[in-house]
Amino acid sequence: MEHNINKGIGKSVEFKGLKAQYLFIFAGGLLAVFIVFVILYMAGVDQWICIGFGVVAASTLVWLTFNLNAKYGEHGLMKLLAKRRHPRFLINRKNSCRFFIKTKRRKETGHA
Repeated sequence: MEHNINKGIGKSVEFKGLKAQYLFIFAGGLLAVFIVFVILYMAGVDQWICIGFGVVAASTLVWLTFNLNAKYGEHGLMKLLAKRRHPRFLINRKNSCRFFIKTKRRKETGHA
């Protein structure tokens, strides 16, 4: 009895070359463009302006998303955002002599 092995186990989700978080950026961006398009149309803006906005915004979103995917790779964007949250250096303003001075501990007594 033969079973086909799924060779995609452990790999991230991919659609047309977009991987991982770029899919969410792409889908969320297209949804946002659609919602703004509908709001503009319902507000009475000329339909050709709405269509022009939708085409330009969607094209820009597609280009930007694929550009980020190619530039940073699957996990690069998350690494870039994490790197921004780390401090460049740590500052210790306490005197360094305190590391070499032995401090005495007080014995606790049973007095209140």
